[in-house]
Amino acid sequence: MIAINDQLTLADDELEWQFIRASGPGGQHVNKTSTAVQLVLDIRQSSLPDWLQQRLLHRADHRITQSGKVLIKCQQSRSQEQNRELALAQLTELIAAAAVQQKKRKATKPTYGSQQRRIQQKKQRGATKSLRQNKPRSE
Repeated sequence: MIAINDQLTLADDELEWQFIRASGPGGQHVNKTSTAVQLVLDIRQSSLPDWLQQRLLHRADHRITQSGKVLIKCQQSRSQEQNRELALAQLTELIAAAAVQQKKRKATKPTYGSQQRRIQQKKQRGATKSLRQNKPRSE
């Protein structure tokens, strides 16, 4: 079980791990070993609550595909185990961020003082700009 937060957990068998060769420099070691990790989670088939699934599917994130899968590729480390941990940390961070509920904004009116300060700043800015205008030459 993978703990997302105090209330949410994810079963290990819901995650699909793929190990691929990392791209980029690294010499012969990169060409021989599969250290890069690709983590796949199907959001619709997961045991996450429906409200959280909908939030994840509507989230604007490049790691979430149109088909509803989370794809996380990690090749930062030369160790496969460290890449697994980093990919899992990214997944838990993504799910935890989607689980946070935003507070409802209460509509308020600006105070009289703040309105007066805003008007005063606008007048000051207008005066500054009017001083920059080209004045006619007096010849």
